[in-house]
Amino acid sequence: MINSFFHRLKRPLAAVFVGASTTLAFAPYELWPIAFISPALLLLLIHQQSAKRALWIGYAWGLGQFATGVSWVHVSIDNFGGMPKIASVFLMSLLIGYLAIYSALFSWSLNRFFPNGNRTRYLLAAPALWLIFDWLRGWVMTGFPWLWLGYSQIESPLANFAPIGGVELLTLLVVVSAGAIAYSALNRQWLHLVIPAVIVMTGYGLQSAQWVTPNPEKTTKVALIQGNVPQELKWKPSERWPTIMKYTDLTRENWDADIIIWPEAAIPAFEFEISSFLRNLDAAARMNNSAVITGIVNQGEDKQFYNSILTLGQTPYGDYSYDMDKRYHKHHLLPFGEFVPFENILRPIAPFFNLPMSSFSRGDFIQPNISANNKQMAPALCYEIIFNEQVRQNVNDQTDYILTLSNDAWFGKSIGPLQHMEIARMRALELGKPVIRATNNGLTAVTDYLGHITAQVPQFETAVLRAEITSTTGETPYRQVGTWPLYIWVVLSLVVGWKLRD
Repeated sequence: MINSFFHRLKRPLAAVFVGASTTLAFAPYELWPIAFISPALLLLLIHQQSAKRALWIGYAWGLGQFATGVSWVHVSIDNFGGMPKIASVFLMSLLIGYLAIYSALFSWSLNRFFPNGNRTRYLLAAPALWLIFDWLRGWVMTGFPWLWLGYSQIESPLANFAPIGGVELLTLLVVVSAGAIAYSALNRQWLHLVIPAVIVMTGYGLQSAQWVTPNPEKTTKVALIQGNVPQELKWKPSERWPTIMKYTDLTRENWDADIIIWPEAAIPAFEFEISSFLRNLDAAARMNNSAVITGIVNQGEDKQFYNSILTLGQTPYGDYSYDMDKRYHKHHLLPFGEFVPFENILRPIAPFFNLPMSSFSRGDFIQPNISANNKQMAPALCYEIIFNEQVRQNVNDQTDYILTLSNDAWFGKSIGPLQHMEIARMRALELGKPVIRATNNGLTAVTDYLGHITAQVPQFETAVLRAEITSTTGETPYRQVGTWPLYIWVVLSLVVGWKLRD
């Protein structure tokens, strides 16, 4: 009986280690072939297993992936949550356990509805179901589309597919390749390995595709201010003006830039509290023919709080005025960090649920671009950059750049900020627009329209990143149509896979 128990544990335990290895495919490791191997091994582990057993194997794979891949979340909970270690570990375990549900459901549904090991199971059904459960993970409870397999391909030949169908197309191609590998291994039909080989070679071939064109007449000089303000000091009343003056002094040294950019919530005060200072900064920027963009927190007339972006100086709005309609307000809020689900129940439990600024309200899904010194920028505040469809819909024909402000100081010296930068690079490649990313303590960087980092400053240092950025003309296919053709393919794959499952 004991031997039987341990025998039944072999596959789930193996799945944990296979899932954990998936993290190595992402930044900072970028061993992208692992993204092909890991799901292929998962498909082998659930081969000829009951649907119920496949569910637990898939769940174990997810536990391994997210325990390693989003371990950085625990840094913020542990350092700033104000709760005992055992409670913070418990909360992190709940998050990992929740995220693993989606790989469990993938494995269960594949073995429940497509049990026979023919080619359609591996080449049609498995990739289609994977995309469905990825989409659900990116939507349910506001969504957490972190560690989609496509992001791991930013340095691989498959990255060249991103302008065609976005990160989800990359994920699809990765799982199709994984299915071909698994089918080949099970049936010793090695000719099917041609499929991933063709996908990779096609990716190489797409390097020559030119979806957008750089416009030398639209070059902008930017200065990104990385204040490196310790998170534990930022919101202390005694640190308000030292922090504000730190950014002001660094700005004064860079008035020759067209646009000077401060990070998310760089000003540790409500906008209405420092109107005089902002009026003076606006006048100074205008006098120097420059613009200043900064993250700031706001309180509306309805007593609701907003995580906002404010533009000063050379703007189309004239002299500074406190007008909430002329701000960008963050739409996609971070659960627990910016709003608390079921707050009436959770807030009394622990100080973690009362973190500063954890009661924000949402801005609109689509908002006007930020206009600064005659340049148009599609904004995304911090966490929002991971929502590809939101960013896509906020890029319009006049958009010059994608702008993302962030504060990853919550996550210390973990892999989280590096993964965050990897995701931002994918947005540039998908939409054919350079990305400007200003952060409190890194990674502060600029990419070109291909997602290549062209300039950056070191993490955890006070620094100013000076760069010249060139806008582009034209549109990528993904910018024009999004991912709906991909999900038509998903439906057709499931129908064909169902018909041919015997």
